[in-house]
Amino acid sequence: MASLKDLRTRIAATKATQKITKAMQMVAASKLRRAQAAAESARPYAARGLCGPYIAALVRLARARATALAAEGKDVKFFCVGRKGYDQLRRIFSKQIVELVDLRSVRALHFEHAEGIAEKIVALFNKFEFDICTLFFSRFRSVIAQIPTAQQIIPPVFEQKSADALGGAIYEFEPEAEDILSNLLPRNLAVQIFRALLENAASFYGAQMSAMDNATRNAGDMIRRQTLFYNRTRQAMITKELIEIISGAEAL
Repeated sequence: MASLKDLRTRIAATKATQKITKAMQMVAASKLRRAQAAAESARPYAARGLCGPYIAALVRLARARATALAAEGKDVKFFCVGRKGYDQLRRIFSKQIVELVDLRSVRALHFEHAEGIAEKIVALFNKFEFDICTLFFSRFRSVIAQIPTAQQIIPPVFEQKSADALGGAIYEFEPEAEDILSNLLPRNLAVQIFRALLENAASFYGAQMSAMDNATRNAGDMIRRQTLFYNRTRQAMITKELIEIISGAEAL
């Protein structure tokens, strides 16, 4: 049977762990609010462009899509943004990964990060390295719900609208439509990537907040069980000492 000192030490250690998980939960909650606000503010901008839970689920979606394409005889390549997804994908698709952009050192996401990624993707496209590009990201819905999402960004998917929906209007472009699209499409690509980065950040902090909340609750349950066991052990030892004292007194 563990001594009372060992039990006190165990309870103190669990309480210390609970404080850590509680602190991590609060940090995640704070960052989640900022990340969620950024993701939600990016949605309208991304939605009016030209095309209109966390890592494990996202990787499963990408892996399933890649496996299906490979079964059709198509070549699949991965451009990984972030180390976590890369570490899981390289176990199966190590030869298909063409590049990794590691953002672990980035403290705050900015549009420039998305622009850099977009430029690399456009460069690969101009070299005829691929003909279709699909963006996989985790869309933030709530703290307990992150939705794995696949969005084709090259070529962009246009929303079909009837002439009636446009009011029968005829548009003239200045300069020419081709010149506008040549500048607008890369910009839209960066916007979609930036939106995905923000959605991923919000999803990560939401998942972390939920996990730390569960860990904090589990630590509380463990503390209660350990405290109860400690009190019962202490009571048993006191009872044993009383019995020994009473037995000694009766012997006299």
